[in-house]
Amino acid sequence: MHEPTTAANTAVLVSLDFGAPDYAESLEELRLLAESAGVKTVALIEGKRQRPDASLFAGSGKVDEIAAIVEQHEVPLVIFNHDLSPAQMRNLTARIQARVIDRTMLILDIFALRAQSHEGKLQVELAQLKYLSTRLVGMNTDMGQQKYAVGARGPGETQLELDRRKLDKRVYLLNDRLAKLKRHRQVQRRARNRSDVMSVSIVGYTNAGKSTLFNRLTQANVYVANQLFATLDTTSRRVFIEGTGQVVLSDTVGFIRHLPHGLVAAFRSTLEETAQADLLLHVVDANSPERFDQIAEVNKVLNEIGAQHIPQILIFNKIDLQDVAAGVQRDEYGRITRIYLSARTGAGIDDLRAVLAEARAAHALGVQGAPAQEWHPLNG
Repeated sequence: MHEPTTAANTAVLVSLDFGAPDYAESLEELRLLAESAGVKTVALIEGKRQRPDASLFAGSGKVDEIAAIVEQHEVPLVIFNHDLSPAQMRNLTARIQARVIDRTMLILDIFALRAQSHEGKLQVELAQLKYLSTRLVGMNTDMGQQKYAVGARGPGETQLELDRRKLDKRVYLLNDRLAKLKRHRQVQRRARNRSDVMSVSIVGYTNAGKSTLFNRLTQANVYVANQLFATLDTTSRRVFIEGTGQVVLSDTVGFIRHLPHGLVAAFRSTLEETAQADLLLHVVDANSPERFDQIAEVNKVLNEIGAQHIPQILIFNKIDLQDVAAGVQRDEYGRITRIYLSARTGAGIDDLRAVLAEARAAHALGVQGAPAQEWHPLNG
């Protein structure tokens, strides 16, 4: 889903270290986000500060350094690994003489690129309009979306050329349409509850292998790529679990550090499918050195959407990249702590199906709270 590299898709990345412990991981994610948006990085500029500059975010000397590289390489885009205020964005644009976007705008751009369903596109447009309306006012008219693809997908500046009244009307219309889709989903959920079908949602950090696992369990053909946010739209399928019956399995959007609050709010109706699930399969990239920090980030978002009470099965995926055997790990009381598997090769999938059969049997018996006792993972 990458676009061909053109001059319009080249960028300078800027990341400032304010002493945060996850700085290195955040910087690597910036590289991956830019790559996922189809951006070719011309240069990475770093610096250290105690606090952001009120006017330019970076120091004046650092901004001059960025401007020199932009001019030397004729780069049209600068991406900051931080959230910028509207004033900072305007000041930087004027000083650097290139389009300037921040981390949130980059993530919004990827979401606009990946949204496939009608609801997904509505959610992305709503998030973009709410975010961009305060940040693109007053920008030069020659910085339109025809010349600069990245950061201007979806409604972009074209939508923002409307006056405030029309913009507010569009936001109202999007909220109304999303509310209708939410009510439709609630009707479907009630019908599913009446038929006693267990709902299972796959959650996890972006690029942990959720869609690969979903495809392995359902024989579906959901798009899979080694990219951040390869999956955006929620996809659900019925899966037959031997000996116990059917479950509804849902693949969801991945989470990431500093996920924009506007996106969480815009996608809340979709994420409610996760909050209403009977069980969560929390997929972890076992090959990532940051896997435990990523688990914490996912749980933070789950708490935001009211899904913190739902029992989880921690699934350590991608064991084919390590010397780790597939299998189920239990504690001294027989409770499951982790499942080790490879969604790509299929190793450990039978173990997961057996665990889902246990969960489905408990659900069919109507034992309230049993899954939380049996499947809630231990810390560590």
